[in-house]
Amino acid sequence: MPVKKKRKSSGAAAADDTGLKKCKLGRSQASGKVISGEEHFSSKKCLAWFYEYAGPDEVVGPEGMEKFCEDIGVEPENIIMLVLAWKLEAESMGFFTKEEWLKGMTSLQCDCTEKLQSKFDFLRSQLNDISSFKNIYRYAFDFARQSKYRVMNKDQWYNVLEFSRTVHADLSNYDEDGAFHLSDIRNTFFHNSV
Repeated sequence: MPVKKKRKSSGAAAADDTGLKKCKLGRSQASGKVISGEEHFSSKKCLAWFYEYAGPDEVVGPEGMEKFCEDIGVEPENIIMLVLAWKLEAESMGFFTKEEWLKGMTSLQCDCTEKLQSKFDFLRSQLNDISSFKNIYRYAFDFARQSKYRVMNKDQWYNVLEFSRTVHADLSNYDEDGAFHLSDIRNTFFHNSV
């Protein structure tokens, strides 16, 4: 016998029908595949989710970002936040505009906390992909340039990446006469940290 659908009521109960309720994920959260209609991405729901954190200027700023991080269960300095900012193509560190949020979250198909949490493994996996890692690393350089502290130049930044990929952690294959000079890297860090 078919299940009868309930009629949507007007008034206060109608607010619940806007899709602003917490989303629930079934067994699909690990695979990222949609199982039921409830799990389809909703731009309207995504926008409402954005406004939970945005200020009157329609930007998620430091206070909203702190609440957002708390809600998704990560510290603001967690690497996931850098990868997420990269995915959202955020132009400013610690801020998400409405456009960045909608474009990035649409790309990730996330319109609620639970869906984003289900993407954490995917976001972490981007760091293991050589091409994505390099792009994230470059993106981090652009973020670092916005800092009030001086940072190394782009060539130095890329050389540190190449050094970290080429030279073993114990420096057993480090060549003092090679292209990488530890004294240059050390001087850059100490000089720029003052």
